[in-house]
Amino acid sequence: MKIICFGTPFFTSQIIRNISDDHEILCVVTTEDTQQGRGKKILPSDVKKTANELNIPLLQPEHLNDKEFITDLINYNADLFLVVAFRKLPKDVWDIPRKGTINLHTSLLPQYRGAGPINWVLINGENKTGLTTFFINDKIDQGDIILQKEVCISENMTAGQLHNQMIIDGSKLIIETLQLIDENRVKLKLQSEENNFKNAPKIKKEFLKIDWGKSLEDIHNKIRGLSPFIDKNEMLKDVSICPCAWFYLNNKRVKVQKSSICNIINRERYIDTDNKNYLNINFKDKALSLEFLQIEGKKPMSIKQFLQGNKINSSDKIN
Repeated sequence: MKIICFGTPFFTSQIIRNISDDHEILCVVTTEDTQQGRGKKILPSDVKKTANELNIPLLQPEHLNDKEFITDLINYNADLFLVVAFRKLPKDVWDIPRKGTINLHTSLLPQYRGAGPINWVLINGENKTGLTTFFINDKIDQGDIILQKEVCISENMTAGQLHNQMIIDGSKLIIETLQLIDENRVKLKLQSEENNFKNAPKIKKEFLKIDWGKSLEDIHNKIRGLSPFIDKNEMLKDVSICPCAWFYLNNKRVKVQKSSICNIINRERYIDTDNKNYLNINFKDKALSLEFLQIEGKKPMSIKQFLQGNKINSSDKIN
């Protein structure tokens, strides 16, 4: 099929790579170049970088209802539009292609509608989530479902790890969905109109600070739900997905990339450490083990690296 893809982040760029061998990507639509990082340099989106690398034509409209932009889309005569992590499209755009416009959403709709499903399923302590392909309509994330796939969530899985698993499973689901549409074998499923579903709003900055008055499980889930940690050598770079939970240690802001729940080693201390191998925050029956930390302005460090340069006393304060 002839497809136009809409998207911005790394997630979308990988989906485009994974389907480009089997389908003709006529064009890619992404956001305008934006200021990024501490230096506020004007940089392209990951999707733009991928489009340039694959020699795919590119559109970067300032406004999605711009008449010239819509005319350009019409002139491509695409069979289908594919949207992955992009802004809400106006009807004048999503109604253009003859086979419709589909979206890949990183949850099992109608659960977790919104901008942050990867984060919120972890923050809420779910043990499974999934992916959904559906036809876009005039209501956000409420179109008719084409296919769904469950994804299991392990106990300590982070947002960075789930994000990467979603790319693998999402690519497979998109390929299967495109085949069904191409062969006119789609059997649509209506989304329930009940209103008792969990939502996934965009994460706000004020939510990132850890509240040590919450339960151990709630704090651990919040940390991993906001964490870019993939493994000890890799962190997800997309801070919009993984902005990191943080706290103050002696008035220094410290981000937490990875934590786990463990047994208490020394019950006499709230902040327990041997200043070599571990740093635990004790709760009633268990402890929160802080495994990867980042002091503001520094690189992420394993707890062993952190303790080499930051000695902790039992009288130190966290808030």
